Amino acid sequence: MKVIRNNGEVYEGDFSEKEVQRAFWHTSAHILAQAVKRLYPSCRCGIGPAVEQGFYYDFDFPDGFSEDDLPRIEAEMKRIVGEALPLERYEMTKEESLAYMAGRQEPYKRELIAEVADGERITFYRQGDYAEFCAGPHVENTALVGALKLTGVAGAYWRGDERNRMLTRIYGVSFPEQEELAAYLEMREEAKRRDHRKLGKELGLFTLMEEGPGFPFFLPKGTILKNLLIGYWRTLHEREGYREIATPMLLNRRLWETSGHWAHYRENMYTTKIDGEDFAVKPMNCPGGMLVYRMEPHSYKDLPIRLGELGMVHRHEKSGQMHGLMRVRCFTQDDAHIFMTPEQIPGEIKAVIRLIDEVYTKFGFSYRIELSTRPKDSMGSDEDWARATEGLQSALEELGLSYTVNEGDGAFYGPKIDFHLRDSLGRMWQCGTIQLDFQLPVRFAAQYTGADGKKHTPIMIHRVIYGSIERFIGILTEHYAGKFPVWLAPVQARILSISEKNEAYARRVYERLRGQGVRCELDARGEKLGYKIREAQMQKVPYILIAGEREEREGRITVRSRDGGQDSKNTQSLSLQAFVEMVSAGQKGAET
Repeated sequence: MKVIRNNGEVYEGDFSEKEVQRAFWHTSAHILAQAVKRLYPSCRCGIGPAVEQGFYYDFDFPDGFSEDDLPRIEAEMKRIVGEALPLERYEMTKEESLAYMAGRQEPYKRELIAEVADGERITFYRQGDYAEFCAGPHVENTALVGALKLTGVAGAYWRGDERNRMLTRIYGVSFPEQEELAAYLEMREEAKRRDHRKLGKELGLFTLMEEGPGFPFFLPKGTILKNLLIGYWRTLHEREGYREIATPMLLNRRLWETSGHWAHYRENMYTTKIDGEDFAVKPMNCPGGMLVYRMEPHSYKDLPIRLGELGMVHRHEKSGQMHGLMRVRCFTQDDAHIFMTPEQIPGEIKAVIRLIDEVYTKFGFSYRIELSTRPKDSMGSDEDWARATEGLQSALEELGLSYTVNEGDGAFYGPKIDFHLRDSLGRMWQCGTIQLDFQLPVRFAAQYTGADGKKHTPIMIHRVIYGSIERFIGILTEHYAGKFPVWLAPVQARILSISEKNEAYARRVYERLRGQGVRCELDARGEKLGYKIREAQMQKVPYILIAGEREEREGRITVRSRDGGQDSKNTQSLSLQAFVEMVSAGQKGAET
């Protein structure tokens, strides 16, 4: 598939390549805009980029668009695909571009063009009767878009600013072949069934309330799940020599000015005044960790120092961007900050990579790695950035790990390695990150005494594995479709009495299992057994234990798995001790 790059170069690649996908979906967005302009000539176009899975376009139309309009627009898009229109890249001056968009009555395009520096040439792409101010890239012909589907509409403020006009955003997805589209749509339906917001409510994990938009409430079962993840995290970090700390949620403005967050992150921070002084609710844990490091003098013999923190952070997210547990305004970051000598950089980075790999493998995730380099909005010298980037790159190469480079997407204080998890539906989630920082230790005047007796500045690693525990719970819920492994299940077993006569025995079983550390529930209601079994299965409890007359007589229980039907292979009769041992075997995951 041929792609016309931003500089006009033609590249031939496969749809599996990220660059080709981006160009393919970008072209699909142009096809969408062309179809809308044909059907609704008075409509004004905003922007239409490729996104992670597909594309969207923002439109300003007096009556807006609804789901009912999508079939007509989609039909027109298919006609444009059938016309096999070649995409032609050309350039105009800024003045010519402004005049062109004025003639087409496109105020949003004019606004974007007006921000281009005077004298710059502006790139356009033409396909038939439609031309778009756009840098690209694009595929060379609309006919390459073999299968497409418009998937929804939503409101979106122009340029993401709630002070601007609300536009209508139309989402879509496309593929070279119909079979690929069909597979994607099936995956999308499965994703709806697995939606963590739906399952979170059904399984009693968490809720979101209008009294605290973006601030999740964890319910009893969700709190158990969260604490199990934290317990696993603590076990690993104690093994790896981390010392856990906890730093305050509110810190004064001077700290955030020193760290650089006040200048680079102020719009995302919640602030207040205490005794007339500005304070901020921490959006990140690293400045607090830096203060802890500085509390006492250090020698090179003390390094590396690994400080872990499960810190609650708050970040101001716009209301339209929040999404269940995936995008919230407060979350628990499983942070750690490592202070080290320059010579220790490769070993410490490799140790963190191995730890991240251990955690993701345990949960059944594969992943891909990105190395993100210096962004425009950053601080520090070119020399420090080059050293930091080389340190991360060397560690990856010494471990024999493949990675891609994400130019300009590093943190403002240093480059980073990002880990993108692939879940059971093939979707990617960015979770873990390793950031190498030469800047904060300098800004905070952090020091250690070297072997030469002189003062030196340590190098700092910022790293997370879960990223956000709340978001990780959302990802796990969808990854497992709510069927958490035994060690992670909030309720591992539910005991069902068959009749009132067996209630006392069922209760004894319940008390015995609880005493053995099994997380269990008792259902002694006077409902039919089949009803209680179905309800336990809907709650995705790993083991359903039946306590009836025969079980009481034999001092045993009948064990059914949550996925078992009526097949006898899915049930077994066990002594209580044998069942406890079976659960304990599954529980080992919490300890290893």
